[in-house]
Amino acid sequence: MQNKKILIVDRLHHVFKEEAFKLGYQVDDLPDLTREQTLEVLPEYHGIAVRTKFKIDRELLDRGLNLKFVARAGAGLDNIDVDYAKKKGLALLNAPEGNRDAVAEHAIGMLLSLLNNLRRSDIEVRNGLWNREGNRGLELKGRTVGIVGYGFMGQCFAKKLKSFDVNVIAYDKYKTGFTDEFASEVSMEQIVRQSDILSLHIPLTRETRQLVDDEYLFHFRKPIFFLNTARGEIVNTMSILKAIREGKILGAGLDVLEIEKFPALSQQDWFSDLIKEGRVLLSPHVAGWSVESFQRISEVLAEKLKGIAEKP
Repeated sequence: MQNKKILIVDRLHHVFKEEAFKLGYQVDDLPDLTREQTLEVLPEYHGIAVRTKFKIDRELLDRGLNLKFVARAGAGLDNIDVDYAKKKGLALLNAPEGNRDAVAEHAIGMLLSLLNNLRRSDIEVRNGLWNREGNRGLELKGRTVGIVGYGFMGQCFAKKLKSFDVNVIAYDKYKTGFTDEFASEVSMEQIVRQSDILSLHIPLTRETRQLVDDEYLFHFRKPIFFLNTARGEIVNTMSILKAIREGKILGAGLDVLEIEKFPALSQQDWFSDLIKEGRVLLSPHVAGWSVESFQRISEVLAEKLKGIAEKP
């Protein structure tokens, strides 16, 4: 086990490096390394740790001649070619347990802001407009929250909603029998028929890419508030804007977008309409990126690293 090497190419909390060192790894913490530089040095490493800096694709995986694992400091594995990595026999580590509380709290914050017109009323007061009637809010109590995906994120969101006296229903294509004290398992048909609020907590896969489109939204029986703190590519942004114009979506909280970061984001056809839409609340993919989760993610990764290090 001694002298195995890990390359950290992104900014991780120092606890991961410290715990890896205790396990006998040599750790090179080089968060400023470029992709090209990573390709050059990767053959000498047994593990690579990344956050969102670049994709761990076939080219990188093929260069990692001695790679045994890839550690992703976050919840999803969508920036890793999972199928190819598994084909090469690599262990894949991620840490959805580390930022579930941050995601759940962010989603609730967005939802309460949308229901109570907080963004609009703040702007209006700052500009000298005292409009009480126009900013009358809606209460969360008594409404039905539909959760799609009942893994770490969905479960934590449901748990934090309990004190609001809402009815929480959840659908998960890959799980059954998961009804608990926080949510009731239902079909997708029940989600679209009963939900007042829809929140996505699913990974980005070939199956979920562009899941929320015109056809999907057409089936909802009631106008909804919509939240996406999962992955932007799951949602067709033009469909969201269309549904808002048609009154099918009353407000949308989007922490993630199909295209992220500038200047690429500002070049999208839908971006100008998105930022003009007052019923949309935006944040820059930070739902799972709290001060606390930054450390907790690395702690979870370190525990999982310990698990594979102890295997014969």
